[in-house]
Amino acid sequence: MTLIKSISGIRGTIGGRTGDTLNPLDIVKFTTAYATFIRRHTTNGSGKIVVGRDARMSGQMVDSIVSGTLVGMGFDVLNIGLATTPTTELAVTMSGADGGIIITASHNPRQWNALKLLNSHGEFLTKDDGNEVLDIAEREDFEYAEVDHLGKIINDSSFDDRHIESVLNLNLVDAEAIRKAGFKVCVDSINSVGGVILPKLLDRLGVEYKFLNADPTGDFAHNPEPLEKNLSGIMDEMKTGAYNLGIVVDPDVDRLAFICEDGRMFGEEYTLVSVADYVLSHTPGNTVSNLSSTRALRDVTQQHGGTYTAAAVGEVNVTTKMKEVGAVIGGEGNGGVIYPESHYGRDALVGIALFLSSLAHKGCKVSELRATFPEYFIAKNRIDLTPSTDVDAILEKVKQLYANEQVNDIDGVKIDFPDKWVHLRKSNTEPIIRVYSEASTMEAADALGKQIMQVVYDMQ
Repeated sequence: MTLIKSISGIRGTIGGRTGDTLNPLDIVKFTTAYATFIRRHTTNGSGKIVVGRDARMSGQMVDSIVSGTLVGMGFDVLNIGLATTPTTELAVTMSGADGGIIITASHNPRQWNALKLLNSHGEFLTKDDGNEVLDIAEREDFEYAEVDHLGKIINDSSFDDRHIESVLNLNLVDAEAIRKAGFKVCVDSINSVGGVILPKLLDRLGVEYKFLNADPTGDFAHNPEPLEKNLSGIMDEMKTGAYNLGIVVDPDVDRLAFICEDGRMFGEEYTLVSVADYVLSHTPGNTVSNLSSTRALRDVTQQHGGTYTAAAVGEVNVTTKMKEVGAVIGGEGNGGVIYPESHYGRDALVGIALFLSSLAHKGCKVSELRATFPEYFIAKNRIDLTPSTDVDAILEKVKQLYANEQVNDIDGVKIDFPDKWVHLRKSNTEPIIRVYSEASTMEAADALGKQIMQVVYDMQ
């Protein structure tokens, strides 16, 4: 059983003892802390908070508690029901709400759920804001509304259509070209909200489709993280040769992975690379991704005359850096596309529409498009440590040892060699160091990671 509190929200497994899991008492406590924070920092606001959820089996239970607590705090709840994370983010700004709560544990398995917290811009809270919410929750500095000032619940199911309309209105989404291309796609929506909204999007784009795991039951057909090892079903379906493209989303539809027409993975790291290449070809500018994302985005950005910047891991860190450098496209290598013309949040609907537009314009197969990008491979390893290990001291020693290389220490230690890189990052939840490494072959990437791991072992 697990309960994890962080600046981005609270997440954990359902059931168990108070303080150890995501249970009703802790949900009330954390929702109250968030509502208290919103009240303190909002003047002349709408008094309204958006609540949306993915299709997890625990979602209705958590939704009822969250919404009831917000009403008890004197806020009106705009409950949009089953909705993707980006839909909920957009609903905040579209409705003029003071904030929003997304009930989703993203790619975590079915026993997990979480509350993700948004500000009035429909964006994740900053580190300072998140820490304030945690402090309020710790001190239980709460005051609930009196009976004459209770909020109310407003149910509104219109935001899927409004989200889709906003995607179709993007300048670089060419719906006419997509319709003319006559694409046929296969989609794995992992029995969650992707099965609700993506058919509507594809219908509007004139794309023929078949869905796997379409019913939004929350009883996930396989591990919901969109990695190759979890996607044998759709990969086998693609090998029949009946489709131009395979599309995979996670339960809250902010991550996106593609599969080539022959059943091979396009590579989730290359979701952002391919969309960025299309965007940059029409609107040259800068890009941002996190430190653990592929170097291919840097290469593509420079080919288009732009500047690439790396951010610390975490969506809010990426969006903050994108605003600083004026990036026209950015995101994370886990298949997260952030397109500021739409909003500052990972959005698989935006990614799908831009990718299909690119494919329609190029008139090539998905595998042929993939072959146009620089070829890199990322190996992911971990170093298990004891709880007493001084991880910060180890990372500092690694930094000093490779001081003659290009080193970035904004989030752990990343060492950039001319033809490869390795990133060591302390886990926030486990006594481990995550070791990600990239090179031109998987063997070289893994060897680099193992080499650095041995350096760390020798230090202990």
